[in-house]
Amino acid sequence: MSELSHVDREGRARMVDVSAKSDSTRIAVAAGELRTTAEVIALVRADDMPKADVLSTARIAGISGAKKTSELIPLCHQLALSSVTVEFGFTETSITIEASAKTKGPTGVEMEALTAVAVAGLTLHDMVKAVDPAATIDGVRLLTKDGGKHGHWERPETEDSPAAPAPVRVHPADPDAAIRTAAVVVASTGVAAGTRADTTGPVLVEWLAGLGYSVRGPLVYADADITVGLADALHLSPSLVVTTGGTGASPTDATPEATLSVIDRELPGVAEAIRQRGTAKFPLAALSRGVAGLAGSSVVVNLPGSPGGVKDGVAVLEPLLDHLLAQVAGGGSHDNP
Repeated sequence: MSELSHVDREGRARMVDVSAKSDSTRIAVAAGELRTTAEVIALVRADDMPKADVLSTARIAGISGAKKTSELIPLCHQLALSSVTVEFGFTETSITIEASAKTKGPTGVEMEALTAVAVAGLTLHDMVKAVDPAATIDGVRLLTKDGGKHGHWERPETEDSPAAPAPVRVHPADPDAAIRTAAVVVASTGVAAGTRADTTGPVLVEWLAGLGYSVRGPLVYADADITVGLADALHLSPSLVVTTGGTGASPTDATPEATLSVIDRELPGVAEAIRQRGTAKFPLAALSRGVAGLAGSSVVVNLPGSPGGVKDGVAVLEPLLDHLLAQVAGGGSHDNP
């Protein structure tokens, strides 16, 4: 039987010494929900609660809660969080909460992600209690964690804890709109270390936002951590994930291998079209090993790490995206125009 890590041999509470552990990129994702009434759901979606800006307030509270975890949970370590996200969705009678926390350090961020969910849920309760004082916060749980000695862990589905119904994800600016979501991942050791400027990630974010996508990122990872970066990008099941960088022949370029490990089906024509467009102007573009494919319901596309390579990728992808994503969602025509 495994021993409790926060109890010493005499049964006293202790803070675990992590000084001997090596730093690595660590991500944790947690979830929960506020169970309430259909009336409250309608009011929140219409931004018509007595206390306005319900989701925005709860999101900020969740992020702040994650940053203060070591002050709230006595035996938690103080961590330098590099990212905290809090997302909401709706079912008929609940507001779902999903939070991710990321750091690079010697210990995990599970408690930070769980605290973000709990504090966001408490804030939601405070915001809706005037209409539904009987609302409850349920199912606060860890979903996944990555990094460290144990690598990837994912909560198993059991009869006692079945998968929750898929929520309708919302964008705070327009809760009723069907908004496609995207994530941009930058694979660059230099950008991650702060020694190079990111010349491609912001370009992709601006492009996708201009097309009406709700965009996460740029999510910046060192080349060695790109597998964790893809897990971070995919954990909210966005419609589209675009990576930039790490597609060449250098020993550290690992984006294609990481992508192949998460996709279910390849889209070879998309990757080849991007290569051909680049090669027509710059012969060395043929060295790009970028791939494209489907990871569940998410489309994943690798682009080179140069501004020109990104420009070529955008030119190829823009006329394809609507039709491609419609097909992935089960619609779209298969006939030629």
